[in-house]
Amino acid sequence: MEFTATIPPLLLQFAITVTFAFGVGLEFRRYHQINQYQLHFGSTRTAVLIAIMGFMLYSLDPSRLLFAAGFFLLGVLLLVYYWQLAAKGIYSIFSPMLALLIYLIGPVAIAFPNWFLVLFVVVLILILGEKPLIHRFSDQLANDEVVTLAKFLIISGVVLPLLPAQPIASELPVTYYQVWVAVIIVSGFSYLSYLLNNYYFKNRGLMVTAVLAGLYSSTAATVVIGRRARDLSGAESLVSAALITATTMMYLRLLALIFLFNRHAAVELLTPFALIIALSTIAVAVLSRYQKPALPFANAVDVQHPLELSTAAIFAILFVIFTFVTHYVTSRFGSDGLSVLAIAVGMTDIDPFILALLSGKFLASKSAIIAAIVMASGSNNLLKAAYAVFFARNVSVRFGALWLTALFVMSAVYAKTLTA
Repeated sequence: MEFTATIPPLLLQFAITVTFAFGVGLEFRRYHQINQYQLHFGSTRTAVLIAIMGFMLYSLDPSRLLFAAGFFLLGVLLLVYYWQLAAKGIYSIFSPMLALLIYLIGPVAIAFPNWFLVLFVVVLILILGEKPLIHRFSDQLANDEVVTLAKFLIISGVVLPLLPAQPIASELPVTYYQVWVAVIIVSGFSYLSYLLNNYYFKNRGLMVTAVLAGLYSSTAATVVIGRRARDLSGAESLVSAALITATTMMYLRLLALIFLFNRHAAVELLTPFALIIALSTIAVAVLSRYQKPALPFANAVDVQHPLELSTAAIFAILFVIFTFVTHYVTSRFGSDGLSVLAIAVGMTDIDPFILALLSGKFLASKSAIIAAIVMASGSNNLLKAAYAVFFARNVSVRFGALWLTALFVMSAVYAKTLTA
């Protein structure tokens, strides 16, 4: 029997409450010292006493009236404290709000799972300890970013539950719900790389740009790296490593998206994609040995905001179009037609095609669908090789373009073995 099983649950919950409140109190005291507040209602011991009061009042009365009365009384005392702060020109309600949350540690320890209690306390400590980081982030973040994010959250949170889970039409074997889920997931994934790209790595080297921009769009990253390569004719290893890195990030991104839509398909694609990622990583490592010191790369990747409604609408339209075209091709030409379609789609945006392929019900075998995904990603590599050569117009992209072309050949061979 485990040791904790011999401890009365109430005693264990009380000990956890005191321990966590003590930890939050220590960080709370540090917060007051850093901000040099001359007037405050207490520190570590006060936080522990508040948590104990919340725990005792919640446990004593099953009706929770004592707990509610204690919460009200604490709120009144904190209101008096706030008036004292306001009299000295300090109008922040942060400390009173934190005290009320400390009061809830005991009830959370009793009524919620342990993982939620830990999460609750960790969030409190992070909010206290990371004030400078939070302020820097809020100062850097443009106001229209927050407004755009709020609009997207409202629309996705309200519209998504209302969409019917039935096919749009006989020629469009996907549901309205699936279309919007695809929009939300792709936009959300792109938004993360967008924020990192625009706010945290402004003065970055070529390789960092390849990683971040490749997560957003490997094609866009290839175009920008190719343009920048015009001035880097003597840095072939650096430029080629960046091109290969951007494509490697595309495969990681595709695996993550496919896993969210269809885990079985992600498992099937893990072997070819992991092989490509491994070989590309080795190639980048070898090229990096001959790389000169990292060069500054001021040219940012000009990408449209992934949470703009126009961007989401375009993706939804492409998703529906590719669903219709795929249904038509598989109905008329079968797996061979799907392979040709995958090559053609590789010259455009492959995300809506792949997600439509995984969401819809088409007259194609599972192996044919997997082969089409591999073929579309490989064909996209051929397009990026052409872009790199066209925009660079020098030998700096030579190895990178050859590598992307080789990935296309590898993809075609693998896809052929699946459909043979």
